[in-house]
Amino acid sequence: MTKVAWNTRELTVGQLAERSGVAVSALHFYETKGLLTSRRTAGNQRRYARDSLRRVAFIRLAQRIGIPLKTIKDALSRLPDERTPTRDDWARLSAAWRSELDDRIEQLQRLRDDLTECIGCGCLSLDRCPVANPYDRLGDEGPGARRIDTRLCPPHTSCCVPPTEVS
Repeated sequence: MTKVAWNTRELTVGQLAERSGVAVSALHFYETKGLLTSRRTAGNQRRYARDSLRRVAFIRLAQRIGIPLKTIKDALSRLPDERTPTRDDWARLSAAWRSELDDRIEQLQRLRDDLTECIGCGCLSLDRCPVANPYDRLGDEGPGARRIDTRLCPPHTSCCVPPTEVS
């Protein structure tokens, strides 16, 4: 890997790609989607501010945990374009995402911990399904995995607690 001097203020697309571990085509894609900005030199070459490395890392991590590009773009639009975002800027972005990230964490924990139990999907194939979802009553609430999907069943609501008796 080519080492970019620590005091380099702008990176070429190749330098940004190499240092971030993201393909040049992905950087171009991010730019067309408004997630990343560059300036053009007199020779029409892209130059990225060094803080673009943090933005690319943020985009990649957010994508990796399943956050849609539109949501990522909306978050990045809250950061200043005219200067390098400060710690406070990133803290505001983090605070705005806290509840969504907490929900994702809860959903991943439910998936990890409860997939071997009845999830309320209506299949009734596990031995616990008739107890947790008698007669597929959760199907009356709508489609999907009613007991595991936090968008359908927020934490600590009755649809997520197995019934104590079968009616």
